[in-house]
Amino acid sequence: MPPHPDPDDQDDASPRLIWTEDGAPRSGRFDDVYFSRQDGLAESRAIFLGGCDLPHAWSRRRAFTVAELGFGTGLNIVALLDLWQRHRPPDVRLNIFSIEAYPLDVDQAARALAAFPEVAGVARALLDRWPDPTPGFHRLDLSDLDVTLDLAIGPVDWALDQWSGRADAWFLDGFAPSTNPQMWSEAVMDAIARRSAPDARLATFTVAGAVRRGLAERGFVVDKRPGHGRKRERLEARLVSQPLPEANPKQVAVIGGGIAGAALARALTAAGAQVTVIEADRPGAGASGFPAALVTPRMDVGDGEIAALHAQALARATDLYAAIPGAVIATGVMQLEQTARDAARFARIAAQPIWPAGSMQAVDAAGASERLAIPVETGGLWMARAMAVRPEAILAAWLAGVDRRTGTVTGLHPRDGGWAVSIAGEPSDPVFDAVVLAAGWATAALMPDLTLSPVRGQADWTQGENILPAAWGGYAVPTSSGLLFGATHERGEVETQVSEAATQANLATLAGRFPVLAAQIERGPPTARRAAIRAVTPDRLPLAGALPGQDGLFVLSGLGSRGFCTAPLLAEHMAAVVTGRPSPLPQAFAARIDPIRLMKTTI
Repeated sequence: MPPHPDPDDQDDASPRLIWTEDGAPRSGRFDDVYFSRQDGLAESRAIFLGGCDLPHAWSRRRAFTVAELGFGTGLNIVALLDLWQRHRPPDVRLNIFSIEAYPLDVDQAARALAAFPEVAGVARALLDRWPDPTPGFHRLDLSDLDVTLDLAIGPVDWALDQWSGRADAWFLDGFAPSTNPQMWSEAVMDAIARRSAPDARLATFTVAGAVRRGLAERGFVVDKRPGHGRKRERLEARLVSQPLPEANPKQVAVIGGGIAGAALARALTAAGAQVTVIEADRPGAGASGFPAALVTPRMDVGDGEIAALHAQALARATDLYAAIPGAVIATGVMQLEQTARDAARFARIAAQPIWPAGSMQAVDAAGASERLAIPVETGGLWMARAMAVRPEAILAAWLAGVDRRTGTVTGLHPRDGGWAVSIAGEPSDPVFDAVVLAAGWATAALMPDLTLSPVRGQADWTQGENILPAAWGGYAVPTSSGLLFGATHERGEVETQVSEAATQANLATLAGRFPVLAAQIERGPPTARRAAIRAVTPDRLPLAGALPGQDGLFVLSGLGSRGFCTAPLLAEHMAAVVTGRPSPLPQAFAARIDPIRLMKTTI
């Protein structure tokens, strides 16, 4: 099975939607209706909610996971959210995982859900977050409801293979087995059993003998129940096994107060952990402390998996940053050509199916000049959803209300089933259930077995001058009041002193693309400047995962120059790993960034 769904290998990802005379949506692909217009909502409630014994099944739980095969119009999820809104226990988080191979667009879904005005508010909340129909995993926050929805767009067997969660309840709502046999295959049945939590419940409209036998052979106790409406019967099933006791909320220390640490604080708190952030100086004292930052993905036409990982990261970062007041300075970044081969490469990148329609556009010199409102001599790649952000606003928002301690961490020691953290100047070592190392280059001092290297970068900024964000061998990024430009790339350097030589190098880099702008800056007052150390890995991929042989010790580092793009998504992955929740990452992506690949020794 391929590690990521490739739409080029599928004939058509369209649902081939048809509207019946009474306004109900029908799949031309499977010659079946999504629901009955007369009682579709009641049917969802009876078959899936009632069939999984909701809301009783989630009572007295700290977290509950529902998985669905066949997202369709989203009606089952709307019914679930409506029930959750009315009957959710306090301080409980609902995780939803749903799969759709042939997604509807938001307008089609809105037309379908308009038939049920009694749940219009919940439907609107879902529609407002409706994802682009690109292949892969998409995370949707319904934070007002304490709900996270991960939607996998792609083949069902691929999605179940890549999901890391375990479902407490299953909604099996693919079209009928006779018209959509791949949704009910033996491989899918195996995956359902493998991905079921102890005592999992399952509900479906079909009573086909193959489905009943398949579930029973995999340990489910299967019962026929009276159907709903014109459906005479339906199935309920239960995986008979003793539920595992739920663990208490974890006390987690995050070492580092930059973008990685702040993203971890947000994600771990949302996952129910109690978080303490330990920073040697202050939030943003390291590489996250510049007045502006670019949010751009690593692009790769040779490794589709890495390209897709960064496409997912960009989508998640832009969603989260857009929700923070004052965080976004500008939307849209121009990646300028550097070599004669870049025009063809950018055209190939723009054609990759991992990007939402129109979000990546290869342009010529005239097009690049028009976008930037300043003359340039080369074409480029217009990244419509990339952005420039204010790090200070992001760190402040995500660290607000989080327990914070200031001091240099000098050591980590196993103690009482957790980890004691030695902090310079503190008389005793606090103990935590888990520790996540997220201190950029400083992580290397605490965990020398990680293959990290330092790269010093100095950037300069000035007041007044401004253009839209652009990147090439250097970059020019608007700040709230001027322009940030640079940066140097000094491998192996670990000192953060600034220099006039580095400023002149940055001006020369800027002048190579924007000579008029560089001349204006040189004639103006002296620039402000700052240097920091990036942590990089040999393969230029982050380190995100558990440290082998060190139970309760984790790392998120090696983000290089892509930290503001990758940190939000990877922090959610790390929060899932630490707390045992479903990860937003396909497992193939998680394997690519697992720190074990670059450990110097096996611990």
